[in-house]
Amino acid sequence: MRSIRPAPLTPEAFAPFGDLLDATGAHRLINAGLCRRHHDRAALDFGPEGRAGISIFLAEPRALPYSFDLIERHPEGSQAFLPMTEHPFLVIVAPGPEAVPLAFLTDGTQGINLHRGTWHGVLTPLSAPGRFAVVDRIGSTPNLEEYRYSQAWTVLAP
Repeated sequence: MRSIRPAPLTPEAFAPFGDLLDATGAHRLINAGLCRRHHDRAALDFGPEGRAGISIFLAEPRALPYSFDLIERHPEGSQAFLPMTEHPFLVIVAPGPEAVPLAFLTDGTQGINLHRGTWHGVLTPLSAPGRFAVVDRIGSTPNLEEYRYSQAWTVLAP
């Protein structure tokens, strides 16, 4: 069995693949000092022929250990996942289809923005309802490539 263990999601570990979206670190006060704005957290990229779109995804929850054989990427634009509940979710990324994938476990307050072209697993909530706001590219050119591993990978419990 090919297996990996998820690591905590940190900005440094995730940087080669995308941006960590959370409300930590530098901020400025707005709304008469009643709101902290953590400004410009992601490098959104929709390519020359795309535009930003906001969709709502409702994904079936999974459990660890979790087996997968499919990764995908979006060559024309970035893709941001913002959980609409405070439940951890699993993030799977890979430097390429032949490389060993990496798994990260969010802490329940984090979202992610995958850079354009990043190989990643499908949306993997670990609790119901699995509701996410997704900001990604809307356009007429193809923006999905899929790769199936010949042998599945299993993400074990941390």
